[in-house]
Amino acid sequence: MRNVVAAGAVIAATLSGAAADLCASGSELIGGNWYCQAVQKITYQGVGGSGKYNKITKMDPVSGACSSTPFSYSGSLAPLNEELSLHFRGPLKLKQFAVYTPSSGSSTKPKMAKRSPHERRHAHGHQHFHQQHKETRELQEAAEAEKRAVGDWVTATINGEVVSWVNTFGSETPAAKAVVNDATTITKTVAEATATQTATVASEKAGASAPASSAAPSPKATAASVASGDWSQVAYYEASSGTAHGLTFLNNMGGQGSGTFDYVFGNSLSYAAADAKSGASSPQVLNDMTLPSNTEITIMSDKECSGDSCGYYRPDTVAYHGFGGSSKAFFLEFSMPDDGTSGWNMNMPAFWMLNAQIPRTLQYGKAECSCWTSGCAEFDVFEVLDSGNTRCKSTLHGNIKGGNSDYFKRPTSGTIKAAVVMHDDQIHIQILDNNVSFGGSMPSSTISDICANDSKVLTSIFALSS
Repeated sequence: MRNVVAAGAVIAATLSGAAADLCASGSELIGGNWYCQAVQKITYQGVGGSGKYNKITKMDPVSGACSSTPFSYSGSLAPLNEELSLHFRGPLKLKQFAVYTPSSGSSTKPKMAKRSPHERRHAHGHQHFHQQHKETRELQEAAEAEKRAVGDWVTATINGEVVSWVNTFGSETPAAKAVVNDATTITKTVAEATATQTATVASEKAGASAPASSAAPSPKATAASVASGDWSQVAYYEASSGTAHGLTFLNNMGGQGSGTFDYVFGNSLSYAAADAKSGASSPQVLNDMTLPSNTEITIMSDKECSGDSCGYYRPDTVAYHGFGGSSKAFFLEFSMPDDGTSGWNMNMPAFWMLNAQIPRTLQYGKAECSCWTSGCAEFDVFEVLDSGNTRCKSTLHGNIKGGNSDYFKRPTSGTIKAAVVMHDDQIHIQILDNNVSFGGSMPSSTISDICANDSKVLTSIFALSS
């Protein structure tokens, strides 16, 4: 979403679970965009690939010149396997938001009865681990894990169970020193380090068994308590209780308390004030509120960029890591009320994802100062394209691109729950039952069902071509 409304979209060839052409059932041209049928699920196939885009390497606030270098990408979901930032524009009320990544041994292989003959299933994943045990051998293994490089696989026996996870701790973290120096403090120190590194997981059933109407915070627990194959929660926000962990709320208000502003590049990222209408000097939790029309909020992880860990980013901006990986899932509960306004970006709510490099350099402004122009990827998930429209479309922008002409009904009254599962060169957007709970772990069966081609769910399948 770059303040440019797509027009004249080509009608997509779409399929339901019953292999019907939904556009053949009728279509409508509204505001330069084609709309076919309302669906409960949209699946994009063939998302990943190989290609190049230009990474920004320098921004000169005096001359306005920006430099870049070609960057090659490949692999599952590429370049959407890179870190993503999440963006919301009002009028929109975000009730809940959660991010999940695969635990060790996770698989999204669906039940055989639901499997599409063209679908490929692999077990990808990693597990962010939260330790709570004091046995001598386990402490030694945990201490050794702390010495490993960031990104290395770690395997240890914890409370009698063999578990694996990807190391996200630096060797100089307070937790690493505490494990070595004082075994009696491991529960407290490792928990604190885990929180600061966005690795939060919950008990196997605490979240999953909670009623849909519950507003209780998402609990944390040990990795051993997460069921084998379940996906681990790495970030969570719940509006009514003001609960938030593993994430940071930002907006483009640089110069107001944080970030920077100049007359060449304009506002950088800043911490968002709790009402989302201005910048702040430190991280704030978004209020339980409805974002007004033409007001945007950005969500990234709570892991701040340091050194070259995020690559190049605009000097003096607020810079955080996004959510990366070739398998990831975003669950949200939200509404998009109709506020009756009209005009540029008014009454046009949206939820979209960007390659996190884009907002860290320049989301809005000179094309040569953003990798967006060269195809580093944007995915519009729920996008209203003209004021007051009650249809939400999805579109993929990048070197592999396409837009589905089927749509989701805009939730103007009451909230809905939805999931975006990105896995195995496919993206699945699905409206969920209201009884789905965003607990500290997401059952692998839920992920598998979303990735499956279920004939009971009216689905539009869009096959991308390179």
